Amino acid sequence: MIPYGRQDINESDIQAVVDVLRSDFLTQGPAVPAFEKAVAEYCGAQFSVAVSSATAALHIACLALGVGKGDLVWTSPITFVASANCALYCGADIDFVDIDPHTYNLSAAHLEEKLEQARHAGRLPKVVIPVHLSGQSCDMASIHALSQRYGFKIIEDASHAIGGKYQGQPIGGCRYSEITIFSFHPVKIITTGEGGMALTNDVRLAKRMQLLRSHGITRDTHEMTHEPDGPWYYQQIDLGFNYRMTDLQAALGLSQMQRLDEFVAIRHTVANRYGELFKDLPMVTPWQHPESYSAFHLYVIRLKLVQLGKTHLAFFEALRSAGVGVNLHYIPVYLQPYYQGLGFEAGHCPEAERYYAEAISLPMYPGLMEGGQQRVVEALGKIASQC
Repeated sequence: MIPYGRQDINESDIQAVVDVLRSDFLTQGPAVPAFEKAVAEYCGAQFSVAVSSATAALHIACLALGVGKGDLVWTSPITFVASANCALYCGADIDFVDIDPHTYNLSAAHLEEKLEQARHAGRLPKVVIPVHLSGQSCDMASIHALSQRYGFKIIEDASHAIGGKYQGQPIGGCRYSEITIFSFHPVKIITTGEGGMALTNDVRLAKRMQLLRSHGITRDTHEMTHEPDGPWYYQQIDLGFNYRMTDLQAALGLSQMQRLDEFVAIRHTVANRYGELFKDLPMVTPWQHPESYSAFHLYVIRLKLVQLGKTHLAFFEALRSAGVGVNLHYIPVYLQPYYQGLGFEAGHCPEAERYYAEAISLPMYPGLMEGGQQRVVEALGKIASQC
């Protein structure tokens, strides 16, 4: 079975982890700050905070921005549930903004319409979390302009997007947001096994997130309520979490950073070849905004089901039966039973539901050599011709 995504680990990556195993620090050592520095410098951000997962990063980002009970957070419905769950962890309420029919990202036009309705209702969001689906940036300039008019803060969920660019600049520089989040899950662009990172240009937000990732504990005497009892002394000054990244993970991530641009370039080669080979088939291939350079974490096609004469499920199962490990990213979050228990119903975001009814994620990763990609293309073409 050809998987839809997988990590690419070489001997340098393995040696980097072995070097840490042989060192004095498996966690809370020098590898984490080195990895943070490398990512921040690559993206052009001033500060970065490495954590155990992108979910953890989203959680502490919300907390750092003061999200709490009674607040409202908006995000895209086409994302992994963590993009919405992070608001609920803080006791806030969540809502969803429908997607753009071309990029499948949160739509700036729908956002503006929803914001104006919310302004009249006296219920504006405190934070909006645009999600860079598949690695292509949202229209951040427009979203940021709306934030200035309506007074909300922005967390970019760039879990798919490290190595991508927007308006010629690396995603993660926080030019149009307070905080940007990356994921280093094995199927992402680079991996630390599990792990995430929050980037910001605000020193206060950085310090707050650093505190929250480690139990709310500080050893900084300037933050303590009184003089320390001795050199061993620390204080818990907030209720934080054990969200730290280990040095083992950071060493792997630091090694992977050396090949980040190469990984993204190969993903573009795979995407371009897919686009050329699929141009005569009854499906819609990913549209790329001219201001965006996608990291291409995912390659999502939309099936023209009427022309195919086959159901979405039948097409999906036929590909799986042919040894192609397709997936679907994502089910609209508000259709999940937990969210329906909060009062959400089908029809909340019509464009997202149309997307869900037609979308399939094809295999996309650097190790998908031409032969493997050819098998995907041939399987898809054969199934389409049988319809």
